[in-house]
Amino acid sequence: MMTKKTISASRASLILFLCQMITALEVPLDLSQPPTITQQSPKDYIVDPRENIVIQCEAKGKPPPSFSWTRNGTHFDIDKDARVTVKPNSGTLVINIMNGGKAEAYEGVYQCTARNERGAAISNNIVIRPSRSPLWTKEKVEPKHVREGDPLVLHCSPPVGLPPPIIFWMDNSFQRLPQNERVSQGLNGDLYFSNVKPEDTREDYICYARFNHTQTIQQKQPISVKVFSTKPLTERRPTLLTPVGSTSNKVELRGNVLLLECIAEGLPTPVVRWIKEGGELPINRTFFEHFKKTLKIIEVSEADSGKYKCVARNPLGSTHHTITVTVKAAPYWITAPRNLVLSPGEDGTLICRANGNPKPNISWLTNAVPIAIAPEDPSRKVDGDTIIFSDVQERSSAVYQCNASNEYGYLLANAFVNVLAEPPRILTPANKLYQVIANNPALLDCAFFGSPVPEIEWFKGVKGSILHGDLYVFHDNGTLEIPVAQKDSTGTYTCVARNKLGKVQNEVHLEVKDPTMIIKQPEYKIIQRGGQVSFECTIKHDPTLIPTITWLKNNGELLDDERFIIHKDSLAIMNITDKDDGTYTCVANTTLDSVSASAVLTVVDRPNPPFDLELTDQLERSIQLSWIPGYDNNSPITNFVIEYEDGMHEPGVWHYQTEVRGTQTTVQLKLSPYVNYSFRVIAVNEIGRSQPSEASEQYLTKAANPDENPSGVQGIGSEPDNLVIIWEPLKGFQSNGPGLQYKVSWRQKDVGDEWTSVIVANVSKYIVSGTPTFVPYEMKVQALNDLGYAPEPAEVIGHSGEDLPMVAPGNVQVHTVNSTLAKVHWDPIPLKTVRGHLQGYRIYYWKVQSLSKRRRRHVEKKILTFSGNKTHGMLPGLEPYSSYKLNVRVVNGKGEGPASPDRLFKTPEGVPSSPSFLKITNPTLDSLTLEWGPPTHPNGVLIAYTLKFQPINSTHELGPLVEIRIPANETSLILSHLNYSTRYKFYFYAQTSVGSGSQITEEAVTIMDEGKLAMASRQVDIATQGWFIGLMCAVALLILILLIVCFIRRNKGGKYPVKEKEDAHADPEIQPMKEDDGTFGEYSDAEDHKPLKKGSRTPSDRTVKKEDSDDSLVDYGEGVNGQFNEDGSFIGQYSGKKEKEPAEGNESSEAPSPVNAMNSFV
Repeated sequence: MMTKKTISASRASLILFLCQMITALEVPLDLSQPPTITQQSPKDYIVDPRENIVIQCEAKGKPPPSFSWTRNGTHFDIDKDARVTVKPNSGTLVINIMNGGKAEAYEGVYQCTARNERGAAISNNIVIRPSRSPLWTKEKVEPKHVREGDPLVLHCSPPVGLPPPIIFWMDNSFQRLPQNERVSQGLNGDLYFSNVKPEDTREDYICYARFNHTQTIQQKQPISVKVFSTKPLTERRPTLLTPVGSTSNKVELRGNVLLLECIAEGLPTPVVRWIKEGGELPINRTFFEHFKKTLKIIEVSEADSGKYKCVARNPLGSTHHTITVTVKAAPYWITAPRNLVLSPGEDGTLICRANGNPKPNISWLTNAVPIAIAPEDPSRKVDGDTIIFSDVQERSSAVYQCNASNEYGYLLANAFVNVLAEPPRILTPANKLYQVIANNPALLDCAFFGSPVPEIEWFKGVKGSILHGDLYVFHDNGTLEIPVAQKDSTGTYTCVARNKLGKVQNEVHLEVKDPTMIIKQPEYKIIQRGGQVSFECTIKHDPTLIPTITWLKNNGELLDDERFIIHKDSLAIMNITDKDDGTYTCVANTTLDSVSASAVLTVVDRPNPPFDLELTDQLERSIQLSWIPGYDNNSPITNFVIEYEDGMHEPGVWHYQTEVRGTQTTVQLKLSPYVNYSFRVIAVNEIGRSQPSEASEQYLTKAANPDENPSGVQGIGSEPDNLVIIWEPLKGFQSNGPGLQYKVSWRQKDVGDEWTSVIVANVSKYIVSGTPTFVPYEMKVQALNDLGYAPEPAEVIGHSGEDLPMVAPGNVQVHTVNSTLAKVHWDPIPLKTVRGHLQGYRIYYWKVQSLSKRRRRHVEKKILTFSGNKTHGMLPGLEPYSSYKLNVRVVNGKGEGPASPDRLFKTPEGVPSSPSFLKITNPTLDSLTLEWGPPTHPNGVLIAYTLKFQPINSTHELGPLVEIRIPANETSLILSHLNYSTRYKFYFYAQTSVGSGSQITEEAVTIMDEGKLAMASRQVDIATQGWFIGLMCAVALLILILLIVCFIRRNKGGKYPVKEKEDAHADPEIQPMKEDDGTFGEYSDAEDHKPLKKGSRTPSDRTVKKEDSDDSLVDYGEGVNGQFNEDGSFIGQYSGKKEKEPAEGNESSEAPSPVNAMNSFV
């Protein structure tokens, strides 16, 4: 059965283990051995007089030792004192004083002796003293009357206690009295004032003494101090209050704390500085206390002896004091004697070396008896601090005491010589299991005993060879150290101990484990208050070890809070608060190792509001505002916003005043008169704005004349015979005083009139009646209050009310630029007849009739306005080949003047729109029938139609283009001699004398017949028959007669087919007449643009699309957005446009006949 033990790889444990290895060889308790003192009370033992006195003395030995005590150098008979008992199996004394005993009766020097048949060991001399906390001696404390600026020392003089009390000064309210460079407490407990001030006057300067051992506090009578003032104060150079004189001496013991003190008086208060003559103050061991009046050096040694100078300085001079420090030393060990275990016939030595200042005296005892009077032993020889043993025998066993002493103390050490003959034994349990993490030291224990001391050897494995070399360290106590254990170090190790009396061995086992690692560490987080955060902690570990993950906050346990949610490999914190700010550590523990990783959580939020607002430097027009910033919640404050409230004019309304940088806490604010100010401050950081601070105290500024006059002064007329003067009134805080009014003044410009003035209040306009129509006026508005007028205001120019213009523009001329654009000229009217602000000229124009349709149409007026004093303008978007009328009117702020006489003009012909439809019907093997409708907008007299077509093969390639010109009065056409089963694409458009219009496209396919070859043969046979030829001639003659009749009828009635269709179908544009409302910038156009019929197609690459007009009133007038340009650069936009025609193969200038077209495919 294996036992299990873990080896800690930490450096602290390793050091402790190695320290144990270098101690003396331990003798098993089952073997005879002299006594060894294991526990004893301290040399200077101060006891609480209210509790039992326990003087410890514990020892071990074989056989178990017996105990005896001496008191003050003589035997202490315990049995004769009923209050004294000894603990069972122990030498510890218990003195019962709780039932009426007196601790003082048992003061003295006690020493314990532990004895058995192999020797006697003794304890230190233990001095027993009860603690004391005596009361203060009754005394009459006189009040202190001190002149301001003089020094003062308040003496404490505490009672002598054991141990000495801790001194401090407080008042009647148990509040510590403040101390500083001027006022401080000395090492003796006195309170020193370098100079007194009036605020030092008080009646409760109380010195307290706290006795920690008895947990009691004693109080001195209160001291009254009264400081009286004398003017002027007399400054003086420093002098020392303590120590006195220029030099002094100080003795301190090695290892103690050195305290040196210099307290000076003077006015101004002196500053103290310390130096060491001929050397430097020791680094890391020097501290300054009581505002540098005390020099403290810890763990002093002989090297700290020397002269230390304190220098007290103020602007008037300095003083100094030199303290000569001598460091003495109570004895301290250089080599303490250690127990000796020897076998019969062996040699050995006991060494007792100590040092001190002065050098200690070394004396030896054996079994508590001075060695000089002890029984002689031929095997020992005393040589000063060494005892030499040779050829020892069993009777040489004894306990030796070494005493090293000087005037400052003593050292006492027990060391035994135990003569034994014992074969080796291994004390480490068999098959002990050691586990260690890879790359850490492994320490395999082989505790042993034997006399003579056995030799130790180590082997790995059952039949392994002896271990040696640099990979291992062999310690004197038998321990095998593997400095850097690896996975291949795992195995069984055998320890062999042998001496001349025998040999013994023991096996132990070592397992090397993989280290635990944190492969996903928590990361630094910045989270706003109220949010949530997750810290990850993913670990990798040896599969044979069971890890546990613990989360710490600031190296302490997490709070028991449901907001903290711990998962297998993460920590989540919900609803974060300010208290969650800190360092979070993930600790992964196994039985062998521990790893950790930390991350900081910074909780940020908007700043806390500033506080303690204070107003200072209060002047009539400025004030200084200061504040204390609130906590920035871990996000630095970038700026402060200052707002103000006018409690007199707008209570409850806060206005922006200014803002300053986040490092600034004061600001000088400009103020206005007659405002009851309150201020507040808002802090801003990257997260947001804080809540406003509490409002400052109110500050009312004095009233004054107004500093400014109303703004926005204007003069306009609402009627032809008045002038309305308006202004932007001053705000309440701009009034600068009570009784705010306005002085309104006006006069007609350039006529030499005097100013007319009125004073009004609580209004922002004034109406002057009975003025001429639209004449200029000078006006001004001045603010005033009960204290006077504002500065002289600036004058502004306005006009009295407008009236409608009196006359219409004359000499209106129209020039047509192209079929859709006309230019209009007129003469301006005299400015005096405008009777207002000239805003521009407005043209009303409307279509009378279309010349191509020979009939009137619905009149819909359109309007264009031209700003300013223009004398011409452009009319875009006209319809070609139409008759129009227009008139011109002048416009001012009141409205329109009378219209000029209507002017008639006509637009020339333009290109037509596309035919209204194109249908292809009756497909046969070699023919198609085309039907179409005339253009919706012929824009002139149609002179012909043009048809173009071309075949499309299976790969969508276009064949040769055929063009046919068709008379304007035709509405259908049969195309013959086409290829069977072929797709054709058709392009069709109309023409006027100006040019070709937009085209319409269509596609169709001829029929495919399964008996096409036979049918074609029969058709050829029929066509060669005489009867068929005669029939065709008759039909042609009949058609010719019908055409002649139709022609005669047309000429007779003065009509043509298009006219008949117009008469047969009512024009959809004809609507009841309506007058335009004359609104600026708007016009209407009800012209109907009809879409192509469903089913028509427009190819993407070769189609000539129906052309829409690019004309827009936006480009020519203010009907929508802008003004109209008249420079003529636009004219090209309104000339007829023609789309690019399809690709035309080998096309001649004359269109081929259908027969030729068919032959071109052969």
